[in-house]
Amino acid sequence: ARHTGPPDGGWGWMIVAGCFLVTICTRAVTRCISIFFVEFQAYFGQDYARTAWIHSIVDCATMLCAPLGSLISNHVSCQVGIMLGGLLASTGLILSSFATSLEHLYLSLGVLTGLGFALCYSPAIAMVGKYFNKRKALAYGIAMSGSGIGTFVLAPVVQLLIEQFSWRGALLILGGFVLNLCVCGALMRPISLKEDCKTAPESLEQRYVPETEKQDLKRMFICSPLWPHECLCYCSWKEYDFLLMPGFMVLAVSVLFMAYGCSPLFVYLVPYALSVGVSHHQAAFLMSILGVIDIIGNITFGWLTDRRCLKKHRYFCYLFAVGMDGLCCLFLPMLQSFPLLVPFSFTFGYFNGAYVTLIPVVTADVVGTSLLSSALGVVYFLHAIPYLVSPPVAGWLVDTTGSYTASFLLCGFSMIFSSALLCFARLAKKIKRTHLRSLAGNTALKEHIWTNGTIAYSVTAELDQKDAEFLAVDTNSFSNR
Repeated sequence: ARHTGPPDGGWGWMIVAGCFLVTICTRAVTRCISIFFVEFQAYFGQDYARTAWIHSIVDCATMLCAPLGSLISNHVSCQVGIMLGGLLASTGLILSSFATSLEHLYLSLGVLTGLGFALCYSPAIAMVGKYFNKRKALAYGIAMSGSGIGTFVLAPVVQLLIEQFSWRGALLILGGFVLNLCVCGALMRPISLKEDCKTAPESLEQRYVPETEKQDLKRMFICSPLWPHECLCYCSWKEYDFLLMPGFMVLAVSVLFMAYGCSPLFVYLVPYALSVGVSHHQAAFLMSILGVIDIIGNITFGWLTDRRCLKKHRYFCYLFAVGMDGLCCLFLPMLQSFPLLVPFSFTFGYFNGAYVTLIPVVTADVVGTSLLSSALGVVYFLHAIPYLVSPPVAGWLVDTTGSYTASFLLCGFSMIFSSALLCFARLAKKIKRTHLRSLAGNTALKEHIWTNGTIAYSVTAELDQKDAEFLAVDTNSFSNR
Protein backbone atom coordinates (compact mmCIF):
# COMPACT_ATOMS: atom_id res chain seq x y z
CA ALA A 1 0.00 0.00 0.00
CA ARG A 2 1.13 3.52 -0.76
CA HIS A 3 1.52 5.79 2.27
CA THR A 4 0.94 9.52 2.04
CA GLY A 5 3.76 10.02 4.53
CA PRO A 6 6.08 8.10 6.88
CA PRO A 7 4.00 6.08 9.41
CA ASP A 8 6.18 7.16 12.38
CA GLY A 9 5.64 3.84 14.15
CA GLY A 10 4.17 0.42 13.52
CA TRP A 11 6.57 -1.69 11.47
CA GLY A 12 8.93 1.28 11.61
CA TRP A 13 10.09 0.15 15.06
CA MET A 14 11.07 -3.22 13.55
CA ILE A 15 13.08 -1.27 10.97
CA VAL A 16 14.79 0.57 13.86
CA ALA A 17 15.53 -2.80 15.53
CA GLY A 18 16.95 -4.13 12.25
CA CYS A 19 19.14 -1.04 11.79
CA PHE A 20 20.28 -1.33 15.43
CA LEU A 21 21.47 -4.89 14.72
CA VAL A 22 23.10 -3.78 11.46
CA THR A 23 25.18 -1.14 13.30
CA ILE A 24 26.23 -3.80 15.84
CA CYS A 25 27.25 -6.26 13.11
CA THR A 26 29.10 -3.62 11.04
CA ARG A 27 30.48 -0.70 13.08
CA ALA A 28 30.85 -2.55 16.41
CA VAL A 29 32.51 -5.57 14.78
CA THR A 30 34.87 -3.21 12.90
CA ARG A 31 35.93 -1.59 16.19
CA CYS A 32 36.45 -5.03 17.76
CA ILE A 33 38.90 -6.01 15.01
CA SER A 34 41.48 -3.91 16.88
CA ILE A 35 41.39 -6.53 19.65
CA PHE A 36 43.01 -8.99 17.23
CA PHE A 37 46.01 -6.69 16.59
CA VAL A 38 48.28 -8.14 19.26
CA GLU A 39 47.43 -11.68 18.12
CA PHE A 40 48.15 -10.84 14.46
CA GLN A 41 51.44 -9.15 15.38
CA ALA A 42 52.61 -12.10 17.46
CA TYR A 43 51.55 -14.73 14.90
CA PHE A 44 52.82 -13.04 11.71
CA GLY A 45 55.78 -11.23 13.30
CA GLN A 46 54.94 -7.84 11.76
CA ASP A 47 55.15 -4.32 13.17
CA TYR A 48 52.18 -2.24 14.32
CA ALA A 49 52.08 -0.06 11.20
CA ARG A 50 51.58 -2.97 8.79
CA THR A 51 49.08 -4.68 11.08
CA ALA A 52 47.12 -1.45 11.59
CA TRP A 53 46.34 -1.34 7.85
CA ILE A 54 43.77 -4.12 8.37
CA HIS A 55 41.51 -1.83 10.41
CA SER A 56 42.05 1.09 8.01
CA ILE A 57 41.13 -1.03 4.97
CA VAL A 58 37.93 -2.34 6.61
CA ASP A 59 36.82 1.19 7.56
CA CYS A 60 37.80 2.66 4.20
CA ALA A 61 36.12 -0.13 2.17
CA THR A 62 32.91 0.22 4.20
CA MET A 63 32.64 3.93 3.44
CA LEU A 64 34.16 3.85 -0.06
CA CYS A 65 31.64 1.27 -1.32
CA ALA A 66 28.62 2.87 0.40
CA PRO A 67 27.25 4.25 -2.93
CA LEU A 68 27.26 0.67 -4.27
CA GLY A 69 25.03 -0.35 -1.36
CA SER A 70 22.64 2.51 -2.18
CA LEU A 71 22.65 1.55 -5.88
CA ILE A 72 21.68 -2.09 -5.17
CA SER A 73 19.07 -0.94 -2.64
CA ASN A 74 17.48 1.47 -5.13
CA HIS A 75 17.49 -0.80 -8.19
CA VAL A 76 16.92 -4.24 -6.64
CA SER A 77 15.74 -3.94 -3.02
CA CYS A 78 17.04 -3.03 0.40
CA GLN A 79 16.37 -6.59 1.60
CA VAL A 80 18.47 -8.18 -1.15
CA GLY A 81 21.31 -5.68 -0.68
CA ILE A 82 21.61 -6.25 3.08
CA MET A 83 21.34 -10.04 2.78
CA LEU A 84 24.04 -10.06 0.09
CA GLY A 85 26.21 -7.84 2.27
CA GLY A 86 25.76 -10.17 5.22
CA LEU A 87 26.88 -13.17 3.15
CA LEU A 88 29.97 -11.31 1.85
CA ALA A 89 30.97 -10.03 5.31
CA SER A 90 30.53 -13.45 6.88
CA THR A 91 32.52 -15.09 4.08
CA GLY A 92 35.33 -12.57 4.59
CA LEU A 93 35.56 -13.28 8.33
CA ILE A 94 35.45 -17.06 7.82
CA LEU A 95 38.17 -16.93 5.14
CA SER A 96 40.24 -14.74 7.48
CA SER A 97 40.27 -17.54 10.05
CA PHE A 98 42.40 -19.54 7.56
CA ALA A 99 44.83 -16.65 6.84
CA THR A 100 48.51 -17.46 6.31
CA SER A 101 49.78 -13.88 5.83
CA LEU A 102 48.83 -10.25 6.45
CA GLU A 103 48.18 -9.81 2.72
CA HIS A 104 45.56 -12.55 2.99
CA LEU A 105 43.91 -10.58 5.83
CA TYR A 106 44.06 -7.35 3.79
CA LEU A 107 41.91 -9.01 1.11
CA SER A 108 39.58 -11.20 3.19
CA LEU A 109 39.11 -9.21 6.40
CA GLY A 110 39.80 -5.80 4.82
CA VAL A 111 38.29 -5.72 1.34
CA LEU A 112 35.70 -8.53 1.34
CA THR A 113 34.29 -7.92 4.82
CA GLY A 114 34.41 -4.14 4.29
CA LEU A 115 32.47 -4.52 1.02
CA GLY A 116 29.85 -6.63 2.78
CA PHE A 117 29.45 -4.02 5.53
CA ALA A 118 29.09 -1.29 2.86
CA LEU A 119 26.13 -3.09 1.23
CA CYS A 120 24.35 -3.17 4.60
CA TYR A 121 25.15 0.11 6.34
CA SER A 122 23.76 3.03 4.31
CA PRO A 123 20.60 1.21 2.99
CA ALA A 124 19.59 0.19 6.55
CA ILE A 125 20.05 3.76 7.80
CA ALA A 126 18.09 5.16 4.83
CA MET A 127 15.15 2.82 5.58
CA VAL A 128 14.73 4.39 9.05
CA GLY A 129 14.38 7.79 7.36
CA LYS A 130 11.61 6.44 5.13
CA TYR A 131 9.55 5.16 8.08
CA PHE A 132 9.93 8.17 10.40
CA ASN A 133 9.40 11.92 10.16
CA LYS A 134 8.12 13.40 13.44
CA ARG A 135 10.29 11.10 15.57
CA LYS A 136 13.10 10.73 13.05
CA ALA A 137 15.96 11.92 15.29
CA LEU A 138 14.89 9.63 18.15
CA ALA A 139 14.58 6.66 15.77
CA TYR A 140 18.08 7.33 14.42
CA GLY A 141 19.43 7.78 17.95
CA ILE A 142 18.18 4.32 18.96
CA ALA A 143 19.25 2.67 15.69
CA MET A 144 22.78 4.08 15.66
CA SER A 145 23.41 3.47 19.36
CA GLY A 146 24.06 -0.12 18.27
CA SER A 147 27.64 0.92 17.48
CA GLY A 148 28.43 1.95 21.07
CA ILE A 149 26.36 -0.75 22.77
CA GLY A 150 27.76 -3.42 20.45
CA THR A 151 31.33 -2.34 21.16
CA PHE A 152 30.69 -2.31 24.90
CA VAL A 153 29.28 -5.88 24.83
CA LEU A 154 31.33 -7.47 22.03
CA ALA A 155 34.79 -6.30 23.14
CA PRO A 156 35.01 -8.52 26.26
CA VAL A 157 33.23 -11.37 24.45
CA VAL A 158 35.74 -11.29 21.58
CA GLN A 159 38.64 -11.21 24.07
CA LEU A 160 37.17 -14.27 25.81
CA LEU A 161 36.75 -16.09 22.47
CA ILE A 162 40.40 -15.42 21.60
CA GLU A 163 41.53 -16.82 24.94
CA GLN A 164 39.36 -19.92 24.58
CA PHE A 165 39.58 -20.69 20.84
CA SER A 166 42.58 -18.63 19.55
CA TRP A 167 42.20 -15.81 17.02
CA ARG A 168 41.25 -18.26 14.25
CA GLY A 169 38.34 -19.68 16.24
CA ALA A 170 37.24 -16.22 17.32
CA LEU A 171 37.11 -15.00 13.69
CA LEU A 172 35.15 -18.12 12.69
CA ILE A 173 32.55 -17.53 15.42
CA LEU A 174 32.41 -13.81 14.54
CA GLY A 175 31.73 -14.82 10.92
CA GLY A 176 28.72 -16.83 12.09
CA PHE A 177 27.51 -13.91 14.22
CA VAL A 178 27.69 -11.50 11.27
CA LEU A 179 25.31 -13.80 9.34
CA ASN A 180 22.61 -12.15 11.46
CA LEU A 181 22.79 -9.35 8.89
CA CYS A 182 20.68 -11.61 6.67
CA VAL A 183 17.98 -11.61 9.39
CA CYS A 184 18.22 -7.81 9.57
CA GLY A 185 17.78 -7.63 5.80
CA ALA A 186 14.59 -9.71 5.99
CA LEU A 187 13.10 -7.14 8.39
CA MET A 188 13.53 -4.26 5.90
CA ARG A 189 10.03 -4.31 4.42
CA PRO A 190 9.84 -1.83 1.50
CA ILE A 191 7.51 1.14 1.86
CA SER A 192 5.98 3.19 -0.95
CA LEU A 193 5.66 6.86 -0.10
CA LYS A 194 3.70 9.41 -2.07
CA GLU A 195 6.80 11.52 -2.76
CA ASP A 196 8.63 8.44 -4.14
CA CYS A 197 5.78 7.62 -6.51
CA LYS A 198 5.23 10.95 -8.23
CA THR A 199 4.76 10.70 -11.95
CA ALA A 200 7.17 12.49 -14.22
CA PRO A 201 4.81 15.31 -15.27
CA GLU A 202 3.93 16.03 -11.63
CA SER A 203 7.59 16.22 -10.69
CA LEU A 204 8.40 18.41 -13.66
CA GLU A 205 5.65 20.87 -12.78
CA GLN A 206 7.27 21.36 -9.37
CA ARG A 207 10.68 22.17 -10.88
CA TYR A 208 11.40 25.64 -12.21
CA VAL A 209 12.62 24.80 -15.69
CA PRO A 210 11.83 26.35 -19.09
CA GLU A 211 8.50 25.31 -20.65
CA THR A 212 10.23 23.95 -23.78
CA GLU A 213 12.44 21.72 -21.63
CA LYS A 214 9.40 20.48 -19.72
CA GLN A 215 7.69 19.46 -22.97
CA ASP A 216 10.79 17.63 -24.23
CA LEU A 217 11.16 15.72 -20.98
CA LYS A 218 7.47 14.86 -20.83
CA ARG A 219 7.62 13.52 -24.40
CA MET A 220 10.66 11.42 -23.47
CA PHE A 221 8.84 9.84 -20.52
CA ILE A 222 5.62 9.17 -22.44
CA CYS A 223 7.60 7.36 -25.16
CA SER A 224 9.40 5.21 -22.60
CA PRO A 225 8.27 1.58 -22.41
CA LEU A 226 8.92 1.70 -18.65
CA TRP A 227 6.31 4.43 -18.11
CA PRO A 228 3.52 2.12 -16.76
CA HIS A 229 5.53 1.18 -13.65
CA GLU A 230 3.85 3.04 -10.79
CA CYS A 231 6.81 3.69 -8.54
CA LEU A 232 9.55 3.95 -11.15
CA CYS A 233 11.86 6.85 -10.46
CA TYR A 234 10.87 9.21 -13.28
CA CYS A 235 14.39 9.20 -14.60
CA SER A 236 17.28 7.04 -13.42
CA TRP A 237 19.84 9.83 -13.72
CA LYS A 238 17.71 11.94 -11.39
CA GLU A 239 18.76 9.68 -8.49
CA TYR A 240 21.99 11.62 -8.20
CA ASP A 241 20.91 15.09 -9.35
CA PHE A 242 21.26 16.20 -5.71
CA LEU A 243 25.04 16.24 -6.33
CA LEU A 244 24.53 19.58 -8.11
CA MET A 245 22.49 21.10 -5.29
CA PRO A 246 24.46 23.94 -3.63
CA GLY A 247 23.23 22.83 -0.20
CA PHE A 248 24.52 19.29 -0.70
CA MET A 249 27.86 20.51 -2.09
CA VAL A 250 28.46 22.53 1.07
CA LEU A 251 27.40 19.56 3.23
CA ALA A 252 29.79 17.28 1.32
CA VAL A 253 32.79 19.58 1.86
CA SER A 254 31.95 19.96 5.56
CA VAL A 255 31.71 16.16 5.95
CA LEU A 256 35.26 15.79 4.60
CA PHE A 257 36.65 18.12 7.28
CA MET A 258 34.46 16.61 10.01
CA ALA A 259 35.56 13.04 9.17
CA TYR A 260 39.21 14.13 9.12
CA GLY A 261 38.91 15.73 12.56
CA CYS A 262 37.09 12.94 14.40
CA SER A 263 39.06 9.87 13.28
CA PRO A 264 42.56 10.35 14.85
CA LEU A 265 41.28 10.92 18.38
CA PHE A 266 39.96 7.36 18.66
CA VAL A 267 43.39 6.07 17.61
CA TYR A 268 45.59 8.36 19.74
CA LEU A 269 43.61 9.07 22.92
CA VAL A 270 45.06 6.07 24.78
CA PRO A 271 48.69 6.67 23.62
CA TYR A 272 48.35 10.35 24.58
CA ALA A 273 46.98 9.44 28.02
CA LEU A 274 49.90 7.04 28.56
CA SER A 275 52.38 9.72 27.46
CA VAL A 276 51.19 12.11 30.21
CA GLY A 277 51.56 9.51 32.97
CA VAL A 278 48.12 7.88 33.06
CA SER A 279 48.19 4.14 33.82
CA HIS A 280 47.18 1.52 31.26
CA HIS A 281 44.05 0.66 33.23
CA GLN A 282 42.98 4.32 33.47
CA ALA A 283 43.69 4.92 29.77
CA ALA A 284 41.48 1.98 28.81
CA PHE A 285 38.81 3.32 31.19
CA LEU A 286 38.83 6.64 29.26
CA MET A 287 37.90 4.76 26.08
CA SER A 288 35.16 2.88 27.94
CA ILE A 289 33.71 6.16 29.18
CA LEU A 290 33.83 7.58 25.67
CA GLY A 291 31.99 4.54 24.26
CA VAL A 292 29.24 4.48 26.89
CA ILE A 293 28.61 8.25 26.77
CA ASP A 294 28.52 7.96 22.96
CA ILE A 295 25.43 5.73 23.37
CA ILE A 296 23.78 8.25 25.70
CA GLY A 297 24.52 11.03 23.18
CA ASN A 298 22.92 8.98 20.38
CA ILE A 299 19.62 8.49 22.19
CA THR A 300 19.20 11.63 24.35
CA PHE A 301 20.25 14.11 21.66
CA GLY A 302 17.95 12.35 19.19
CA TRP A 303 15.06 12.64 21.65
CA LEU A 304 15.84 16.29 22.45
CA THR A 305 16.00 17.37 18.80
CA ASP A 306 12.61 15.76 18.16
CA ARG A 307 10.99 18.13 20.68
CA ARG A 308 8.88 20.89 19.17
CA CYS A 309 11.18 23.67 20.40
CA LEU A 310 14.29 22.15 18.73
CA LYS A 311 12.85 20.23 15.77
CA LYS A 312 13.11 23.21 13.41
CA HIS A 313 16.68 23.82 14.54
CA ARG A 314 18.17 20.32 14.09
CA TYR A 315 20.56 21.71 11.45
CA PHE A 316 22.06 24.11 14.00
CA CYS A 317 22.06 21.39 16.68
CA TYR A 318 24.26 19.34 14.34
CA LEU A 319 26.59 22.31 13.83
CA PHE A 320 26.76 22.87 17.59
CA ALA A 321 27.65 19.21 18.28
CA VAL A 322 30.42 19.15 15.65
CA GLY A 323 31.79 22.49 16.87
CA MET A 324 31.83 21.30 20.51
CA ASP A 325 33.84 18.21 19.55
CA GLY A 326 36.27 20.50 17.74
CA LEU A 327 36.67 22.68 20.85
CA CYS A 328 37.29 19.55 22.94
CA CYS A 329 40.17 18.60 20.62
CA LEU A 330 41.67 22.09 20.92
CA PHE A 331 41.71 21.90 24.73
CA LEU A 332 42.99 18.31 24.88
CA PRO A 333 46.75 19.17 24.83
CA MET A 334 46.24 21.16 28.06
CA LEU A 335 44.65 18.18 29.87
CA GLN A 336 47.58 16.22 31.29
CA SER A 337 46.12 14.19 34.14
CA PHE A 338 43.45 11.52 34.56
CA PRO A 339 40.99 13.76 36.52
CA LEU A 340 41.12 16.29 33.66
CA LEU A 341 40.84 13.68 30.88
CA VAL A 342 37.67 12.12 32.35
CA PRO A 343 35.50 15.25 31.67
CA PHE A 344 37.01 15.35 28.18
CA SER A 345 35.89 11.76 27.50
CA PHE A 346 32.38 12.60 28.74
CA THR A 347 32.05 15.74 26.60
CA PHE A 348 33.67 14.44 23.42
CA GLY A 349 31.79 11.13 23.66
CA TYR A 350 28.42 12.80 24.15
CA PHE A 351 28.69 15.23 21.26
CA ASN A 352 30.24 12.56 19.02
CA GLY A 353 27.13 10.43 19.55
CA ALA A 354 24.97 13.52 19.02
CA TYR A 355 26.23 14.54 15.59
CA VAL A 356 26.48 10.93 14.34
CA THR A 357 22.74 10.61 15.05
CA LEU A 358 21.96 13.82 13.15
CA ILE A 359 24.00 13.10 9.99
CA PRO A 360 21.10 11.21 8.29
CA VAL A 361 18.57 13.76 9.59
CA VAL A 362 20.50 16.73 8.19
CA THR A 363 21.11 14.89 4.90
CA ALA A 364 17.35 14.19 4.59
CA ASP A 365 16.58 17.86 5.27
CA VAL A 366 18.93 18.87 2.44
CA VAL A 367 17.97 16.34 -0.29
CA GLY A 368 14.57 14.98 0.81
CA THR A 369 13.49 11.50 1.89
CA SER A 370 13.12 10.09 -1.63
CA LEU A 371 16.84 10.62 -2.38
CA LEU A 372 18.08 9.78 1.12
CA SER A 373 19.50 6.34 0.28
CA SER A 374 21.62 7.65 -2.60
CA ALA A 375 22.67 10.75 -0.65
CA LEU A 376 23.71 8.76 2.42
CA GLY A 377 25.77 6.50 0.18
CA VAL A 378 27.66 9.55 -1.07
CA VAL A 379 27.98 11.07 2.44
CA TYR A 380 29.48 7.89 3.89
CA PHE A 381 31.65 7.51 0.78
CA LEU A 382 33.13 10.93 1.63
CA HIS A 383 34.18 9.56 5.05
CA ALA A 384 36.46 6.98 3.39
CA ILE A 385 39.52 9.04 2.39
CA PRO A 386 39.72 11.09 5.64
CA TYR A 387 39.36 7.87 7.66
CA LEU A 388 42.22 6.31 5.68
CA VAL A 389 44.52 9.36 5.63
CA SER A 390 44.02 11.21 8.93
CA PRO A 391 45.53 8.67 11.43
CA PRO A 392 48.82 8.35 9.44
CA VAL A 393 49.01 12.16 9.04
CA ALA A 394 48.44 12.62 12.77
CA GLY A 395 51.11 9.99 13.49
CA TRP A 396 53.55 11.77 11.18
CA LEU A 397 52.95 15.03 13.06
CA VAL A 398 53.63 13.27 16.37
CA ASP A 399 56.88 11.80 15.01
CA THR A 400 57.95 15.15 13.54
CA THR A 401 57.08 17.45 16.47
CA GLY A 402 57.61 15.02 19.33
CA SER A 403 54.20 15.80 20.86
CA TYR A 404 50.48 15.30 20.21
CA THR A 405 49.66 19.03 20.28
CA ALA A 406 49.86 19.67 16.51
CA SER A 407 47.75 16.57 15.72
CA PHE A 408 44.96 17.48 18.14
CA LEU A 409 44.95 21.15 17.09
CA LEU A 410 44.62 20.14 13.42
CA CYS A 411 41.71 17.84 14.32
CA GLY A 412 40.01 20.57 16.34
CA PHE A 413 40.33 23.28 13.70
CA SER A 414 39.16 20.84 11.03
CA MET A 415 35.91 20.10 12.89
CA ILE A 416 35.34 23.76 13.77
CA PHE A 417 35.82 24.70 10.11
CA SER A 418 33.28 22.01 9.14
CA SER A 419 30.74 23.53 11.53
CA ALA A 420 31.49 27.14 10.53
CA LEU A 421 31.17 26.32 6.81
CA LEU A 422 27.62 24.99 7.24
CA CYS A 423 26.74 27.91 9.49
CA PHE A 424 27.87 30.50 6.92
CA ALA A 425 26.02 28.61 4.16
CA ARG A 426 22.77 28.71 6.13
CA LEU A 427 23.21 32.41 6.96
CA ALA A 428 23.86 33.17 3.28
CA LYS A 429 20.64 31.36 2.36
CA LYS A 430 18.66 33.38 4.91
CA ILE A 431 20.10 36.63 3.53
CA LYS A 432 19.13 35.49 0.04
CA ARG A 433 15.55 34.82 1.15
CA THR A 434 15.35 38.23 2.80
CA HIS A 435 16.40 39.73 -0.51
CA LEU A 436 13.69 37.72 -2.30
CA ARG A 437 11.11 39.02 0.14
CA SER A 438 12.06 42.56 -0.79
CA LEU A 439 11.78 41.67 -4.48
CA ALA A 440 8.30 40.26 -3.85
CA GLY A 441 7.17 43.77 -2.95
CA ASN A 442 7.83 44.93 -6.51
CA THR A 443 4.44 45.16 -8.27
CA ALA A 444 5.81 44.45 -11.74
CA LEU A 445 7.60 41.32 -10.58
CA LYS A 446 4.46 40.25 -8.74
CA GLU A 447 2.34 40.46 -11.91
CA HIS A 448 4.86 38.57 -14.05
CA ILE A 449 5.17 35.70 -11.57
CA TRP A 450 1.42 35.49 -10.95
CA THR A 451 0.45 35.46 -14.61
CA ASN A 452 3.16 33.48 -16.37
CA GLY A 453 5.41 30.67 -15.07
CA THR A 454 7.82 31.05 -18.00
CA ILE A 455 8.55 34.68 -17.17
CA ALA A 456 9.00 33.70 -13.53
CA TYR A 457 11.72 31.33 -14.63
CA SER A 458 13.52 34.05 -16.56
CA VAL A 459 13.56 36.29 -13.48
CA THR A 460 14.42 33.63 -10.91
CA ALA A 461 16.54 31.21 -12.91
CA GLU A 462 19.09 30.92 -10.13
CA LEU A 463 16.60 30.02 -7.41
CA ASP A 464 16.43 26.56 -5.97
CA GLN A 465 13.04 24.93 -5.44
CA LYS A 466 12.64 26.02 -1.82
CA ASP A 467 13.51 29.63 -2.66
CA ALA A 468 11.03 29.64 -5.53
CA GLU A 469 8.25 28.25 -3.33
CA PHE A 470 9.11 30.82 -0.66
CA LEU A 471 8.87 33.64 -3.23
CA ALA A 472 5.59 32.29 -4.65
CA VAL A 473 3.97 32.16 -1.18
CA ASP A 474 5.08 35.72 -0.40
CA THR A 475 3.83 36.97 -3.79
CA ASN A 476 0.43 35.31 -3.49
CA SER A 477 -0.08 36.65 0.02
CA PHE A 478 0.83 40.13 -1.28
CA SER A 479 -1.69 39.87 -4.15
CA ASN A 480 -4.48 38.78 -1.78
CA ARG A 481 -4.17 41.92 0.33
